[in-house]
Amino acid sequence: MKVTLSALDTCETSFTPLVVIELAQDVKEETKEWLKNRIIAKKKDGGAQLLFRPLLNKYEKETLENQNLYLVGASNIRLLLGAEALGLVKECNDNTMRAFTYGTRQNFKGFGDDNDDFLTMAECQFIIKHELENLRARDEKMIPGYPQAKLYPGKSLLRRLITSGIVIQMFPLHDNEALKKLEDTWYTRLTLKYQPIDNIRGYFGETIALYFGFLEYFTFALIPMAIIGLPYYMFVWEDYDKYVIFALFNLIWSTVILEVWKRGCATMAYRWGTLVMKRQFEEPRPGYHGVLGINPVTGREEPLYPSYKRQMRIYLVSLPFVCLCLYFCLYVMMIYFDMEDWALQLHENSESEWTSVLLYVPSIIYAIVIEIMNRLYRYAAEFLTSWENHRLESAYQNHLILKVLVFDFLNCFASLFYIAFVLRDMKLLRQSLATLLITSQILNQIVESLLPYWLQKKHGVQVKRKVQALKADIDVTLCEQVILEKEMGTYLGTFDDYLELFLQFGYVSLFSCVYPLAAAFAVLNNFTEINSDALKMCRVFKRPFSEPSASIGIWQLAFETMSVISVVTNCALIGMSPQVNAIFPDSKVDLILIVVAVEEMSLLLKKYLL
Repeated sequence: MKVTLSALDTCETSFTPLVVIELAQDVKEETKEWLKNRIIAKKKDGGAQLLFRPLLNKYEKETLENQNLYLVGASNIRLLLGAEALGLVKECNDNTMRAFTYGTRQNFKGFGDDNDDFLTMAECQFIIKHELENLRARDEKMIPGYPQAKLYPGKSLLRRLITSGIVIQMFPLHDNEALKKLEDTWYTRLTLKYQPIDNIRGYFGETIALYFGFLEYFTFALIPMAIIGLPYYMFVWEDYDKYVIFALFNLIWSTVILEVWKRGCATMAYRWGTLVMKRQFEEPRPGYHGVLGINPVTGREEPLYPSYKRQMRIYLVSLPFVCLCLYFCLYVMMIYFDMEDWALQLHENSESEWTSVLLYVPSIIYAIVIEIMNRLYRYAAEFLTSWENHRLESAYQNHLILKVLVFDFLNCFASLFYIAFVLRDMKLLRQSLATLLITSQILNQIVESLLPYWLQKKHGVQVKRKVQALKADIDVTLCEQVILEKEMGTYLGTFDDYLELFLQFGYVSLFSCVYPLAAAFAVLNNFTEINSDALKMCRVFKRPFSEPSASIGIWQLAFETMSVISVVTNCALIGMSPQVNAIFPDSKVDLILIVVAVEEMSLLLKKYLL
């Protein structure tokens, strides 16, 4: 017998809360009642058919500063039907991967009528998020109580509530028991072991799991570089020109590791069912605006914005601004070289321990300035990309990533290229690379993990004191958890995490042949990064919604582009080395042809054989 959504009960008052919705403090009662009715109404009546209740009653709200917090959940059958609607892929009893259907539920591994764990909590929260985001206006012209918040048929109610300031935030709750088990196998015991990637995927979803899988893979891929680099550094430390062998190894390493990762990534995605999962139709992003019209593809009424206007904004405003920022970072680089000359002259005039230390000060200051400029530019890039008014979130992310990568690449690596190929000073190149790499790693650890964790611990003590004032007959544990989590920072995605790895990959693959310890420092940093990022995900930020993913997306292309630049750079460094030049003392043309041939062979190997 086929179960329909209209047959489900939506009047349960006791249920497992999965998602929290926070409303603004001054939201009108008629708006709250309308939102509640739309969430619990049956699907055939335009509702989400979910379970909904306030966290606190009237007295408790007054005690706890009038918290407008509401809990959302769903019955097990409702979640299973939601999984079918989303096309979630599960493993069948015959070991094949198929899209789940409620009618054939008994054919799937791990399913039982009395088993509530068939869907992971992350999948359940993703289903609820999808249902809430797909609550659409029917015949309403505005949100009740807010005539300025206009609606039209097909408009996402949640997106209008957020842009109107009525809904402050929506976030999934942590499962404290499951979280504790995950922490025990993940980062609380500092031992060298593989991460529980499948458990991370079950709790946080595929996107987060793929990031940690890539971080672990990249860290282990760095170990051969570190093992070779340590003795190479020790025995040829003072001879800055003997880097040819290490550059050749660097050439092969940067070409191979990304191709191996793609195979491992595809294996994980198939095991999780995202490799064969149908891609959902992408809705317009919340910040998208335009003149109301009919979308010719979907037939829905939605804002329309002419493409030529967006292109004008990109090419007449965004592009010149990015070019201006690139010029400014080159100007700052030249100031850095002036500081280097000043420190060197001071050291030559009066050699002492103090002036020897002073030689590293310009590089340290420049490394700090680079980090500050990267973060300031990031805010400007986000503003510009949002102003360009991209319809889809994927288009917004692609344009943002392109802007940030171009600037960060030039800002972080321009000085190294200038030293290597213009000044041709390998001693200064080694010093600059070491300082930039180590300083950036220390700053990232402090800013991204240690400081937020300290602030979160401090806030947790304040929340516990407030919750103790509540009546004893309520679920204090749940109230404390919800109120604590709502004040946590919002995890904005894996953008910054991948960007940090991208820059680290650049430092190691481009110029580590002149500073072989770069890979060793990267390995040490990444072992710390795994634990600090795990702590950040579990204890510092709100739990992010799960997002199905089959790869690391556009970052794969970014790393591959860096790999191509690495091949060209290492070939050029080999061609500049005194050892290779000694083989061709009279014919520089032959040398150039051989270097170009090696470069082309490496690129062809990468493209066709791997």
